Amino acid sequence: MMDLGRLRALHAVATHGSVGAAASVLGFTPSAVSQQIAKLERETRTTLLERRGRGVVLTDAAYGLAATAAQVLALVEEAEVTLEEQRGAAVGTLTIGAFATAARGLLPVVLVDLIAHHPALDVRTVELDPPVALEAVARGELDMAVTHDWVNTPLAVPESLSRTTLGQDYADVLLPAAHPLADRPFLVPDDLAGQRWICQPEGTICHDWLIKTFRGAGIEPDLAHRVGEYETQIALLARGVGVGLLPRLGRGALPPTVRAVPLHPTPTRRLFAVWRAQASRRPAITATLASLRGCWDQRSTALGEVDPGLLDVVP
Repeated sequence: MMDLGRLRALHAVATHGSVGAAASVLGFTPSAVSQQIAKLERETRTTLLERRGRGVVLTDAAYGLAATAAQVLALVEEAEVTLEEQRGAAVGTLTIGAFATAARGLLPVVLVDLIAHHPALDVRTVELDPPVALEAVARGELDMAVTHDWVNTPLAVPESLSRTTLGQDYADVLLPAAHPLADRPFLVPDDLAGQRWICQPEGTICHDWLIKTFRGAGIEPDLAHRVGEYETQIALLARGVGVGLLPRLGRGALPPTVRAVPLHPTPTRRLFAVWRAQASRRPAITATLASLRGCWDQRSTALGEVDPGLLDVVP
C-alpha cells in the first residue's frame, strides 16, 4: 500500500510546480520532499521525477498518480471529518490563513479564545494575502482562511469553498497633523486631488481598490510611496511626506503627529471566512467560526466606527 505522506508530497509538487515550492507549502526541506518521492518511486517501481537542466520535472506517470492522490487525500479528509463529527469535539490540527491586518487585529484574540474553550484543538496560523489564501484552502493546504475584499474590488471565491461574512471594516484618510486638511470633519475624493499617496504595493487588493476608488471619481492618484507594512506607512505620514488611506482593523494607535479623517463615501471592505464545503461538518471548523464571529464584535474598532451619514453612498 502506498504511503499517504509520499502521495501528499507528490501531489504538492504537481500542484505547485517544483520541489522547492512544495517543500515551502508542506513545511519540509526540498531534500525531504525529494526523498519522499524517491521512496514512492521505489514503492511503485515507477519513475516519477526526471532531471531537466538544473531542476527536475514530473513524468506523465507522476501526473497521473498525483491526480489519483488528490482523490485519495479528499477521501482521507472526509474520513477525518466523519470521525471528528462522531466525537463531537473540536480536536486535531486546524491551520488558518489570514491577511496581515486580520492576523494582527483579530487572530490573537481568536487563538486565546480557542485555547481556552477547545484545548484539544491545535490551531496553526499562516499570514497570506487573500487570493493566495483562497487557493491554499481550495487545495487543502489550509483548513480555513480569513480574507477580505472591497465593495468595488470583489474577490472571486472557488465554488468548492463555503464562506461566511464576519463584518465590515472601514478605512480613513490618514494625514500629517500639520496638513491643511487634517482638521476637516470629513473629506471627499475631490479634496485629495493632487496629493502624494502612501499606499500598498502594486498587485495587492488595497492598491487596486485605491486606484479604482479615485479613478471612479475622475482623479488619477499620485502613488509616491508603495509600502506593504502599515507601521512604515504611518512612520512616513508622521514625517509629513504624503497622505494615506488605511483600514482600521489592525492599524493600532496613531501617533499625535498623524490624524485620521473619515472619507465620504466611507471606503468599506468585507471580511469573511472560507473553508472547504466538504469540511463544514467538522467541529473544529464550526468552533473556529463561532470564535471568529464572537471575537470580531470584541475588536478595538467595533464601536463608534463611522458616522452612519457617511455610508449613504458606498464606492
